[in-house]
Amino acid sequence: MPRMSTQPVDVELTLNYPGERLDKALTMALPQLSRMQWQRLIEEGKVRLGKRALTKASLRLEGGEVITATLPEVQPTDLLPEAIPLDIRYEDSDIIVINKPADMVVHPGTGHYRGTLANAILHHCPDLKGVGGEMRPGIVHRLDKGTSGLIVVAKHDQALWHLQRQFKKRTVQKKYLALVEGQLQPPAALIDAPIGRDPTQRKKMAVIHANTPHSLRARPAQTTYRTLATYDDFTYIECDLHTGRTHQIRVHMAYVKHPVVGDTIYGRRQRKFNLHRYFLHAWELTLQRPSDNQPLTLRAELPAELQAILAELEQNRSKIQNP
Repeated sequence: MPRMSTQPVDVELTLNYPGERLDKALTMALPQLSRMQWQRLIEEGKVRLGKRALTKASLRLEGGEVITATLPEVQPTDLLPEAIPLDIRYEDSDIIVINKPADMVVHPGTGHYRGTLANAILHHCPDLKGVGGEMRPGIVHRLDKGTSGLIVVAKHDQALWHLQRQFKKRTVQKKYLALVEGQLQPPAALIDAPIGRDPTQRKKMAVIHANTPHSLRARPAQTTYRTLATYDDFTYIECDLHTGRTHQIRVHMAYVKHPVVGDTIYGRRQRKFNLHRYFLHAWELTLQRPSDNQPLTLRAELPAELQAILAELEQNRSKIQNP
């Protein structure tokens, strides 16, 4: 990616690509950003036709549209390899699956230009530079800072495209473990509620109901959860993501009034435990290997700091049951 301003900047583009998809046309018009980066900007409402935000990457163009895009803040330096230890759970000639710690950011952004997963990956696999975009080499999906667990990285463009197709078709299975506030009822359910950028707080996401002024910016989002254990004031659950929206589990659980423990953005501002993260862990990932299309399922155990919270809850429950 070429050097850009460290401040967001509006760029005007004329798209003379009749019949082409919006995201593909934008990539051809300004190839410094990858197609995935353009898709994210579209999702965030930062691609506009006049005053109207274009929120569908699949929108077919008539040709000659004058588009205004707000480009993101980017650190004006190249991504550099860093010798950061990685917990690699699987690796072959096509992909790497890493168990990311909660305090690691996936790729560089505002305030995080070093020490990211992207920096560490480039040190482990120098050939990854340029795969999927210079600032996010080989990274197909993401986990928030504060979320630990499994993330897959492609080693070359063919593997990247193979994985992108799987994510687009929703054949990749992602399961998370979470501790939420309160006793969740019913014990298992599907939360089907569209998610979009919060209209009042742009750094947050929110459930956006249909037929509201901002509903066109929302995208479908489905999360299935099931209860694993119930405590006096908390519920331990497994979540299965059917879509991959930003902050999806955190937003959905807050929407049903059971926010994720430790989530000071969507839940309680004061922490109940000595936990400097939220209780959310991507514990299981199932995908098809690009080499042979065979299913691959990997698991990452709950981190020690989260296991300690469950142990504390179990101990307190035992004291109540056996005074």
